Amino acid sequence: MTAATGRERYVVHLTVAADDLPAARLLARAIGRSLAFLPEPVLGEPTASEEGAPDAQHQVCCDRRLGGRRRCVRRVGHAGGYTS
Repeated sequence: MTAATGRERYVVHLTVAADDLPAARLLARAIGRSLAFLPEPVLGEPTASEEGAPDAQHQVCCDRRLGGRRRCVRRVGHAGGYTS
């Protein structure tokens, strides 16, 4: 149960194929943006992992908390300000 919502939280895993980590990160961001019309996705939290190594997740977005449920959705290691 999360403190913010008082509800249980579940994570959905969707397997897609990409040739390398940069391509996987790009695809994860595109999928997240395409689902932005739904209230459930936390757009700053997508991760990518190599097939067969789900415990070695690579962060896709900056994910800095900006207040409320907002998080920075820019790439990991971006320069400049934060965007939700």
